[in-house]
Amino acid sequence: MVTTLPLELDPATAIYDEELAARQPWSKIVKKGQILKIIDLLGNQAVDTLFYNAYDTSERYSAPDTIVRQGNIFITTGTQLISNEGNVMMTVIYDECGKHDTLGGACSMESNSVRYGLHKKHLHACVENYLLELSKYEMNKRDLVSNVNFYMNVPVSEDGTLEIVDGISEAGKSIVLQAEMDVMVLISNCPQINNPCNAYNPTPIRLIVWDAA
Repeated sequence: MVTTLPLELDPATAIYDEELAARQPWSKIVKKGQILKIIDLLGNQAVDTLFYNAYDTSERYSAPDTIVRQGNIFITTGTQLISNEGNVMMTVIYDECGKHDTLGGACSMESNSVRYGLHKKHLHACVENYLLELSKYEMNKRDLVSNVNFYMNVPVSEDGTLEIVDGISEAGKSIVLQAEMDVMVLISNCPQINNPCNAYNPTPIRLIVWDAA
């Protein structure tokens, strides 16, 4: 589902506009009313993302509450991202991709070794990205929960198993979210090279923030 973006969302009027290199972590406080645009610059790049209440990080994105509230396991235009306290954290106001994953989770050294062999354990992974970035906020592994995987394609097969398959995003596709509270957004621009979540080739993304209207 795609809706029309507000005309005022011109990059020239943004308060933040940066390219995040492949494999890198990122975080930023997006204030209530502000708008965040995530652009998949080259296509099929998985963007592992978490959300926390900027002033009380014990309140954070809840995949189960989000799925139950909307009655759908995928995220797209109109989806409200719900916290573990039942509050709306962000709303997806525009989506060119069509669906984004809520179930696949974040890769880690441990999952790499289980899925792909012990020789893959020490490849950089999203959980390690998260921990590196969370240390800036005096947070740790206890603060990690199930994340959103923007642009990642994880369909559910007829027997109920999850499949990580080739992405459906293309170069330049974007998703736009509006903050419904002051939110700390945490991103790992996924470094995974062992499955097709990013076509086996991590690439950069672009992050743009506009002030509240």
